[in-house]
Amino acid sequence: MSTPPAPRRPAVPVEPIFDQTPHPFGDGPAEPLVYDASIQARRQRTVNFAAKRYADMLFVTGLDRATADRHHRWRAALPPAGLDRRLPHSDDQARLMEAVRADHLKVEVDPADQRVTVIWNEPSETPIIGSAVARPGYGGIQLGHHAVLQFDPKPIHRDITAVGRSWPLGEAVDAHVSPPAALTQALDAFFSSSNGVYGLLIATPERVLLERYSAFGAPDRATPSWSMTKAITCTIIGRMIHDGWLGSVHDPAPAPLWRDPRGIHHLITLDHLLRMRSGLGFPVRHDDGSITLGFENSAVYQDGCDAFEAAQRSVVAAVPGAVFRYVNSGVNVLGSIIRDQIAKRALPYHETVYRLLADRLGMASYQHSADIMGNFIASGAGFATLRDYAKLGVLYLQDGTWDGHRILPEGWVDYALTATHTGTSYAACFRTNTDRLFPDLPVDTAWAAGASDNKIFILRRHRLTVAVSNETDHPMDLAALNRVIATAIETLV
Repeated sequence: MSTPPAPRRPAVPVEPIFDQTPHPFGDGPAEPLVYDASIQARRQRTVNFAAKRYADMLFVTGLDRATADRHHRWRAALPPAGLDRRLPHSDDQARLMEAVRADHLKVEVDPADQRVTVIWNEPSETPIIGSAVARPGYGGIQLGHHAVLQFDPKPIHRDITAVGRSWPLGEAVDAHVSPPAALTQALDAFFSSSNGVYGLLIATPERVLLERYSAFGAPDRATPSWSMTKAITCTIIGRMIHDGWLGSVHDPAPAPLWRDPRGIHHLITLDHLLRMRSGLGFPVRHDDGSITLGFENSAVYQDGCDAFEAAQRSVVAAVPGAVFRYVNSGVNVLGSIIRDQIAKRALPYHETVYRLLADRLGMASYQHSADIMGNFIASGAGFATLRDYAKLGVLYLQDGTWDGHRILPEGWVDYALTATHTGTSYAACFRTNTDRLFPDLPVDTAWAAGASDNKIFILRRHRLTVAVSNETDHPMDLAALNRVIATAIETLV
C-alpha cells in the first residue's frame, strides 16, 4: 500500500526582485565585451595587424614583396586609452623593435592562397601566430589565431553600369593640361617631403584637372583608405534614409542587439554614432588583474572576431551625446544596422552594400574589407584608386545628386559636413577645418579622413575635390599639402 503524499505546505509569499512586466521586444542588454589587455593578447594583436597589413599591400594594393617590406612599419598593439587622455607611456613598441632586430618575427607569404602568416618566436616562449587572407571584393581579412574564415567568400556581382563613360560617371579620363608653374613647384615640395604618398588628384565635378603619382603609385592602383571608409558608411546611411529604409538620424539606433527598449543603448541615436558621441566603451582587463574603462580605436583591425557583435557589446560609458570620443565601435554599430536592414528585405548582403553606393557611383576599384564573419568593416580598411575616391567628393560637391538624380536626402550634405558641437571639429564621419588645421583653406573645407593622412577634401565654395593617398604609418607633410591645395585654388579655379 502506497504512502499518501504529505500535504502541501502553503507557499510562502516572496517579494519580487525582478520586474514582472512582459517584454516582448528583446532579451535584455547584450553581454558586455571585456577587452583582454594582457601582454600575450597585445602581442597577438601585433602579429595579427602585421599579417593584415602585408595581405593588404601584397594582394589588394598589388605591391611586390620587396616594396611591401620597405613600406611596412611594425606597430605594437597598445591598450585602449581612456575617455579624455591617453595611457601612460608603454614600452611595447621598444620591445617589439628589439624582437624585430633580433629576428624573432617572421613574415611568411603563400601567394597561391593569398595568405600571410606572421610568427613572433621568442626563445623559451610559445610562438605567437597571426594570419590574414585576401579575397576579391572582401579585401584583406583578419584571421587572428584562426586557421580559416568563418564565412564563404563567394564571388560578388558588381553592378557597374557606367563602363565607357567619361569620369566621374565612368572611368575615361581626359588628358590633363600641364599645371601652372607655381602648382608644379608646390607638388614637387609635397612629394619630396612625403615619401609614403601614393598619389594626389584634383578634380571638379566635371573632370580630373590633375593627378600625380609616386614611383609606387598609379592611376589604377587601389590604395588604403582606413577611416575614410567611415565617410562611405555615413553616405550609405544617408542613402538608406533617402530610400525610406531608415527614418531620422535622431531616431534611436536600431542595432540588432539593442532592440530591448529597456536597455541604456536605446538612448543612442544614429546621429550620436555618426558624430562619435555615443559614449561607447568597454572594460579592459590588465595583466595585474585590474579593470579600467577603455575606448576602442584599433581592435577591429587587430582581432580576428565579429566586428559588429563586438561593437554592439560595448557598454555605455558616458551619457550619449555628452562628449566627443573618436572610436571605431560606433561606426561598426552602424555597419550592423546596415546589414540588418538589408537582411530584413531578403537582399544579398555583400552585393547590396556595393550597390547602395560604390556601384552607384561607378567606383569599380572600391572594395570593402571584411571581418572573419563576412561583415564589411564599417569603420575603415576600404581600398580604391584616387579616381574612385574622388567620386565621393564629387557626390558631396553636387549636394547629393548623381547623374541627374538625387540619391541623398535634401540637406544631407550640410548635415554631414558641418561640425555642430563644441570641443571638436568632427562632423558626421567627416572632419572639418573649423580648427584651421589647414590654415590656407576655407574654414568650411571638409574631408573624409583616414589614418596616415589619407584624405578626400571637399571644397564646396570652389567646387574642387582633392584625394590623396599615403602608405600606412608613413608621415605626410601636411603643411606642404596645405600649400598644394591653396595653390590649386589660386591657379586652377
